[in-house]
Amino acid sequence: MNADHKSRLEQFMEGLQRRNPGELEFHQAVYEVATSIIPFIADKPEYDEAQILERLTEPDRIIIFRVGWEDDEGNIRANRGYRVQHNNAIGPYKGGIRFHHNVTLSVLKFLAFEQTFKNSLTGLPIGGAKGGADFNPKGKSEREIMRFCQAFMTELYRHIGPYTDVPAGDIGVGGREISYMFGQYKRIMNQFTGVLTGKGLSFGGSEIRVEATGYGAVYMMEDMLKHVGESIEGKEAAISGSGNVAQYAAEKLMALGAKVVTLSDSSGYIYDKDGLTADKLSFVQELKNQRRGRISEYAQEFGVKFVENKRPWEVPCDLRYPVPPRMKLI
Repeated sequence: MNADHKSRLEQFMEGLQRRNPGELEFHQAVYEVATSIIPFIADKPEYDEAQILERLTEPDRIIIFRVGWEDDEGNIRANRGYRVQHNNAIGPYKGGIRFHHNVTLSVLKFLAFEQTFKNSLTGLPIGGAKGGADFNPKGKSEREIMRFCQAFMTELYRHIGPYTDVPAGDIGVGGREISYMFGQYKRIMNQFTGVLTGKGLSFGGSEIRVEATGYGAVYMMEDMLKHVGESIEGKEAAISGSGNVAQYAAEKLMALGAKVVTLSDSSGYIYDKDGLTADKLSFVQELKNQRRGRISEYAQEFGVKFVENKRPWEVPCDLRYPVPPRMKLI
């Protein structure tokens, strides 16, 4: 990047930060993209004249709403819900819904911004969006989660639809939560339509949906290795996470001959130097999908190392599969 490009980048970022004060995660995401895009458009004045970069960093629409629900003790609770509809230039908005206590508008704007690019790379006519709430599902009963999902959809339903915006799951939102939200949408709209992805097979879900993201991460790595004349077979892989994506990434890596040596959650990571097996993976699936337990229980069950409050990147390996890390701020 030459001096002119750096000056253009600084000028652009100053304007973005002024329009979006305090949104550090969003600033960082845009900065990383802009450092690549600005040199590319430098000799394309038509892009500057059309304000392409400025338009790409301004969401089409942001919906913010209160989610009122009742806990098991009869207390009325209130959370904040969001939907950032970032760009629908090539098709309906598409992106996950995240339930996590760290959800903020800045985080969702950064995710929706990046989702727009990710979706465009599929070659499918879908735009980018992201949504969620600062609701923490951990420690909540099944009934509380159901009531929250229904209350969330009661506010969101008027802003989504099969030709408008098609949400999916994300952190804290799996098949159970999608089912509760879809049931509420169907009840309100009196329509059975494809407005949410990640539904159960018995009511319109896809047979490969559960495995898709984890398998896709491995297929991408496989193609990258093929490009340099290598393969996954025989390599050691460190995976961050132990939920749906991590589980199926581990399954596919094992099927292709790799040794998976780590998994993690918010409490820390396990290091299994002998590698996961089908039985060990079944234990993880039951632990995380049914009992909602901690990954430290894997260490206790199989007598392996557990490292508290750390990610597994200090473990030597050939391949690394990270979940999105907490963003480094500029």
